[in-house]
Amino acid sequence: MRNLLNFLIRYNYWFLFILLEVASFVLLFRFNRYQQSVFFTSANVVAGSVYEVSGGISSYFHLKSLNDDLLSRNMLLEQQNANLRNALNDMYIDSAQINSIQMAPNADYELYKAKVINNRVTQIDNYITLDKGSADGIRPEMGVVDANGVVGIVYKTSAHYSVVISVLNSKFIIYSKVLGSDYYGELKWKHGDSRYAYLELPRHAAFNLGDTVVTNGFSSAFPEGVMVGTVEDVADSPDGMFFMLKVKLSTDFSKVSNVRIIARKGQQEQRELERGIMP
Repeated sequence: MRNLLNFLIRYNYWFLFILLEVASFVLLFRFNRYQQSVFFTSANVVAGSVYEVSGGISSYFHLKSLNDDLLSRNMLLEQQNANLRNALNDMYIDSAQINSIQMAPNADYELYKAKVINNRVTQIDNYITLDKGSADGIRPEMGVVDANGVVGIVYKTSAHYSVVISVLNSKFIIYSKVLGSDYYGELKWKHGDSRYAYLELPRHAAFNLGDTVVTNGFSSAFPEGVMVGTVEDVADSPDGMFFMLKVKLSTDFSKVSNVRIIARKGQQEQRELERGIMP
């Protein structure tokens, strides 16, 4: 207490000076209209700047919830689009559009949204980790896609996470075809450029550079017509018996983020029936 009193006595002139300054400013701004208007204008500018910064910070931290909401709304619109497409097909209206998984028939497929939390593109066998697992209804051998096309197939699941075999994996094979043709073959990735995979087709198959490559529907994981990529180049297979199409993948695996997991009704039954008699 003595130290405090000594401090106040020692600097009493400074405290008196500050008190008089505050009192003078109060009297100045209270009884002079011009100074009053200047003060309030400046205060409003400062307050506006503070509110703008705080609003920007608040908006930034709400981006995740907004993105999740937009993704949910997008999935709903995609499924409604699927229903409309099916109705048109039932009325025998021809459509040459490409299916993406979003257009998969609502009665046969269910879509789960998930987020990529780990992804590799430089290994021989690349895997992707998702933030959804068996507790969310995810099972092995379900197809995984993003807004652009095929991403991979679920390999293993825990309660809250899934590991996906990426298209960029030596073990990944999917039967694909050129849109508008019935000839199909195996699509595989060769270690190297993450933008390209290779599709083997019979030599009598007709196609052109720039043609669209889609799934042919033989896989239990993907419906027919899911986008895979486009034909960029063609060469002979090593044995010369087939064409080897260089396909530019529609999915950019270096920045894949939000995906959908496809659950097809009857998939489990089909896999159990085929297991043991088909490779």
